[in-house]
Amino acid sequence: MSALDVAFLCLESDTTPMHMGAVVTFRPHGQVHARKLTALLAERAARIPKLRQRPRTVLFPPGAASWAEDPDFVASEHISHHHLSSLYEPDPLSAYASRWMGRPLDTGKPLWDLRLVTGLPDGEFALLLKLHHALTDGAGAYAVAAGLLDELPRPARRAHSGAGPPAPRSPVDAVKEALGATLAQAGIASSVVRATRSPVSPISAPPSTERRLGLVRLDVGDIRRIRRSHGGTANDVVLAVLAGALREWMINRGQRADDRALRALIPVSMRGRSAEQLGGNKLSGYLCDLPVGLDDPVARLRAVQREMSRNKAAGPARGAGAFPLLADRMPPMLHRLGSKVAGLAAPLLFDLVVTTVPVPPNRLTLDGTRLEGVYPFVPLAPRQAIGIAVATYRDSVHIGLQANGAAVSDVGSLRDGVLKSAARLLDTA
Repeated sequence: MSALDVAFLCLESDTTPMHMGAVVTFRPHGQVHARKLTALLAERAARIPKLRQRPRTVLFPPGAASWAEDPDFVASEHISHHHLSSLYEPDPLSAYASRWMGRPLDTGKPLWDLRLVTGLPDGEFALLLKLHHALTDGAGAYAVAAGLLDELPRPARRAHSGAGPPAPRSPVDAVKEALGATLAQAGIASSVVRATRSPVSPISAPPSTERRLGLVRLDVGDIRRIRRSHGGTANDVVLAVLAGALREWMINRGQRADDRALRALIPVSMRGRSAEQLGGNKLSGYLCDLPVGLDDPVARLRAVQREMSRNKAAGPARGAGAFPLLADRMPPMLHRLGSKVAGLAAPLLFDLVVTTVPVPPNRLTLDGTRLEGVYPFVPLAPRQAIGIAVATYRDSVHIGLQANGAAVSDVGSLRDGVLKSAARLLDTA
């Protein structure tokens, strides 16, 4: 495991489970055969190496850990079926998924769990997937999940360029590289110190084992229309929509929103495009102040564009948001000793996480049944009330809201706020 993987494992607690999640919905043409689907999923999961491994401590270096094949692994023990009843819940899938999301994974076993949920309206069914953050990051999570779905046609391999192996580095080059890495670490550490603020976040939360999930879907066509009118990227538009939703949510909670900003940590993947093994975490990040103090939706979008342009100009390997890179270069024992304290200090740097999970536009299916929606979820940092994950698939932007149950009694207010904020921005296009 990398040092960052160990850090995620050390942050684990009953009130801070460090697993990512996803609610994936499907629309079958006929009857759902649950036993057949769970058997198919177990067969495919058994072929994915990462899903057969569990964490194991090692003697050297001190505090480090590695992945080891679980000799008692049985894929079907990680997969179960649940049939919903809609008699008692207005949104039974979200209610069930909320209870499921709050349960930590057993860190003595392979770090994943999969539920097949039937009984949804119109005959739909859903897959609920948990993967511990020590296992992989968002990009790697999709690669793992894709192994459970029907196989996509493989693109033709490019012809080998004929280039030989890279030339060996000279001692001078090695020294220069080590010096550059040391200076980069010092720069990130200095930026982190300068970026710290009051630890009293306007959306802080007490420790809680309860979680509440919200599922929101926006139209990709609406996002494109806003971009054509106001510029920026699709991600800028989504961040501006979320800023408007958070503003309304804060006001509905009786909190002052004017003249305020909520600082979001936006993870950035550092994986190369050619990477085939997507295990482990290869992350940096940006810190972006979401302008919840602005009532004008266009002004909010302009402010987000400026913030993200500043981040991109600096690059993902610089600035306070790059602290995951710094964490990955620390000795594992330091994470063993200090991760809990460092986790509690998260509000000094950011108020919430907003992450984007890459999903390709290919038509995805499971046993021939088409995938309709994919709602990702990011784990909550200690003392934080809200985490937001975004995935664009086909013609929809899917947003997964995860809330601390002790701080947020009804995530529906935030879910409705996302829809209203998007509608207000679309009206200006």
